[in-house]
Amino acid sequence: MKYARAIAFAALAGITIISAGCAVGRGQQTAGSYVDDTAITTAVKAKFAEDKTVSMTSISVETLNGTVQLSGFAKSTAEKAQAENIARNTKNVRAVRNDIVVRP
Repeated sequence: MKYARAIAFAALAGITIISAGCAVGRGQQTAGSYVDDTAITTAVKAKFAEDKTVSMTSISVETLNGTVQLSGFAKSTAEKAQAENIARNTKNVRAVRNDIVVRP
């Protein structure tokens, strides 16, 4: 009985949040756009992991409302450009802000 009550409460809370369209973290971002942004970030990071020219550990990826922000350090301008190219060609990306710094 306790489990059924807990599940019912969780379901009610989830429905309330979704139907209300409340903001989830980061300002006035809705739950739906937060999920989309998380999927974009994950997709970009996965593409970085597959690409041998981009260091996944040195470049950070954050997404807000479809705009991907890249930051961190690259070993060359080619790596910086490739990271931006990967982000731009990822599904649902609206814009890319490339703040990667090239370190010699």
